[in-house]
Amino acid sequence: MNTLTVRHQWAIHCQETWSEWLRLIRIPMFALPTLLFPWMFYAFFGVMFGRGAGNAEYLMVSYGAFGVIGPALFGFGVGVASDRQQGLLQLKRVLPMPMSAYFIAKIGICLMFSVLILLGLACIAVLMGGVRLELGQWLLLMLILLIGTLPFCAMGLFIGLHSNSQSAPAIINLLYLPMAFLSGLWIPVFVLPVILQKIAVVFPAYHLAQLALSVIGKHQGQPLSGHVLILLLYTGIFLLLAGLAWRRLRDR
Repeated sequence: MNTLTVRHQWAIHCQETWSEWLRLIRIPMFALPTLLFPWMFYAFFGVMFGRGAGNAEYLMVSYGAFGVIGPALFGFGVGVASDRQQGLLQLKRVLPMPMSAYFIAKIGICLMFSVLILLGLACIAVLMGGVRLELGQWLLLMLILLIGTLPFCAMGLFIGLHSNSQSAPAIINLLYLPMAFLSGLWIPVFVLPVILQKIAVVFPAYHLAQLALSVIGKHQGQPLSGHVLILLLYTGIFLLLAGLAWRRLRDR
C-alpha cells in the first residue's frame, strides 16, 4: 500500500510538472525571452566585446547566473500571481492532489529552463568564445547555479503571493534588472565604481555569482561560506514571508 501511494504521489508530481512545462512553452512571451536573452547578451557582450584576459570565461559564468535567476523570479512571481488572479490556485487547493505538486512543478520548470540556458551558454562559450573548462568544472558550475536558484524561487513566490498578474512583471523587472547590473552580472563587478562594489554585497545575485566564479578562480576572494550563508538567509527569510502570506490566503 505504501509503495502504491509513493507511486501515485510520484505520478501526480510528474504529471503536474509536465502540464506546467506544456503551459509555459505555449506562451512565447515567457519561453523565448527567458531562453534567448541570456544567450544573445552573452554572445554580444561576452564574446564579441569580451575577448581577451579571460573575459569570455568570466562573463559566461556571470551571464549564467543572470540566466538562471530569470526563470526563478518570473516563473514563480508572475506564475503564482496569474494563477491566484485567475482562480487556478484556489482550484488546485480543492483538488484531491497534494499542494506540494504545484510548487515542485514550478521548481522543476525553473530548473528545466535553467539547464537549457546553461547548455546554450556553454555551447556559445566553447564554439565562439574559445572557453575551455574541465568536465568537473562544467558540472560543478551547473550544480552551483541550479541550486542557487532556490533563494530566487522563494523571492518570486513571495512576490507572486502579494501581487497580481499586471503588477508582478513590473515589480520583478524593477528588482531583477538593477540587481543584475549592481551584482556584476552584466559587467565584471570589479569594473564598477567602488561605491557600487560595496552595494553589490547586499544582493543575493552577487553571492551566487561569486560562488559560481570560484569554480574558475575569478571570484573576489571573500570566504565562500559567507556567500552560502547569505543565500541561505535570503531563502529562509523569503520562505518565511511567503509561508505567512500563504497561510493568510488559505484561511480566507
